[in-house]
Amino acid sequence: MRLALIAHDEKKPDLIEFAQNRKADLEQFELMATGTTGQRLIDATGLDIERKQSGPLGGDMQIGSEIASETCDGVIFLRDPLTAQPHEPDITALLRICDVHGTPLATNLASADAVLDELLDQLSDQP
Repeated sequence: MRLALIAHDEKKPDLIEFAQNRKADLEQFELMATGTTGQRLIDATGLDIERKQSGPLGGDMQIGSEIASETCDGVIFLRDPLTAQPHEPDITALLRICDVHGTPLATNLASADAVLDELLDQLSDQP
């Protein structure tokens, strides 16, 4: 199973802490992340993460393409709702493609735990 990890700048520390706390769970997935987020996660956790471009340079769209191709099984995207993002159309498109394809999407820490737990349950149900 493939899982995407994304975080806006103000939420990167939260995602890093989440990944440190759930490292053993995350190691069970093929992970991908947008550029800067991915590098910070690698540095902080040692997780094996495929890095895409940074969000503003197309990384959100690259992950959206994975979702549309049905090669991404879930997304944890810690968004900063209080700061305008220059690539907001790309973010909206990513959220939309998750809805279109029924891809589990977490946008805060509470939903991140829920999505990760559900995906782990699906992994354990596989033969």
